[in-house]
Amino acid sequence: MRPLLIVDGYNVIGAWQEVRKKGWSIDDARDNLTHKMAEHCRYLGAEGVLVFDGYKSDRKNTTLERHSQLTVVYTRHGETADSYIERLVVQTPRYRTIRVATSDGAIQNMALGAGATRITSRELLQEMEQVHQSGYLAYANDAPMSRNRLMERLPADVQAKLERMRRGE
Repeated sequence: MRPLLIVDGYNVIGAWQEVRKKGWSIDDARDNLTHKMAEHCRYLGAEGVLVFDGYKSDRKNTTLERHSQLTVVYTRHGETADSYIERLVVQTPRYRTIRVATSDGAIQNMALGAGATRITSRELLQEMEQVHQSGYLAYANDAPMSRNRLMERLPADVQAKLERMRRGE
């Protein structure tokens, strides 16, 4: 079973320096975070749940959007992301590895008490950048694929004997 990463979206956006530097609107920040989280979950091989508050919205129902290994949740009117995250952590079986990314101390303590691990929003952003960079560097530095011939996988003495046989010696 894949590990589960649960993220409080607006906490991460609030800690994300790039949002302020580039002057993104809240919609742009949500879209960019969704994209980065989907990429991050693919790199980690984890299932992700990115939760956005609908507390002050007029949304009558909680909505879910699937993006590859990431589920984006918009909570209904009157429900905070914290309450949704708390319920999700408690309902997830204890044998599953869960990480909760939030800057809210109460939710961090609840996650620890429920057997999950916690990570702050800034730590998650740093982790995403490091994973992205290491993945990019591994791709850029990757040697061209060899043909992976059988001969290359044989011990040297066997290779020498086969070469002599091929030459008719």
